[in-house]
Amino acid sequence: MTQQQPSQGFERGTDGPKVVVVGLDGSDSSLRAAAYASGLARRQGALLAIVYVQPVMPAGAALGVPVASTTEEIAEGLAAEIRTAAERLRGIWDVRWEFHTFRGDPYTGLVTAADELKADAVVVGASESAGHRIIGSVAVRLVKAGRWPVTVVP
Repeated sequence: MTQQQPSQGFERGTDGPKVVVVGLDGSDSSLRAAAYASGLARRQGALLAIVYVQPVMPAGAALGVPVASTTEEIAEGLAAEIRTAAERLRGIWDVRWEFHTFRGDPYTGLVTAADELKADAVVVGASESAGHRIIGSVAVRLVKAGRWPVTVVP
């Protein structure tokens, strides 16, 4: 019988998640996903990586809509809400967390975030869009990618 040598460097999925990525866009389902992910991160002693993906809408920009500044304001507002909530819970729930923004479509942004942050788990809210029944929701696409355990919170 051969013994396996301990892995040097990063190993995904060992001893529970060490990095939990959660997608947050301000929707009710994403806020529920963030609450669920924060509980998971707290119980596991993991880092909670909160990710907001800023949409890139070249058509809106071509029409003169200030897309970049609007999505920056959304990101700043979400980060401020998270900091306020974290301060309220200080001493009750101690969760290590970081806030990250990525640009692109939600699926690609979350995949990039999970890869760059070496996620052990990804948590997202269930889609609230009827159109996703046709083209597939971000959650379904993440599950089909099969690269991380994905939890979909209703």
